Amino acid sequence: MSRNAHGPSTTPLIHQLWLQPHAQPITAPADQSLLRSAQAAGIELLSSCRNGTCRACLRRLISGRVSYRIEWPGLSAQEKGEGYILPCVAHPDSDLVLEAQD
Repeated sequence: MSRNAHGPSTTPLIHQLWLQPHAQPITAPADQSLLRSAQAAGIELLSSCRNGTCRACLRRLISGRVSYRIEWPGLSAQEKGEGYILPCVAHPDSDLVLEAQD
């Protein structure tokens, strides 16, 4: 369940992120990319460019919502329609579940 952390109004919204096949959720602040949240929890995801162009981190979003703070996150309309996201530049807008990488 999403919640606001206690503190001043500048405290970011905190979400939970489940990365399959890990059973335990990790903390995913709204002001941090999903890749950084995973790394902060000691989970390494494939990545290279960290700016949405190389697509090494491409994963399917099973549930939840993300937003991007860049104009073009390197996804085709078809990939977006199939639920793929780029964790290196995706920020959580809700609790999330991501599919395991191939």
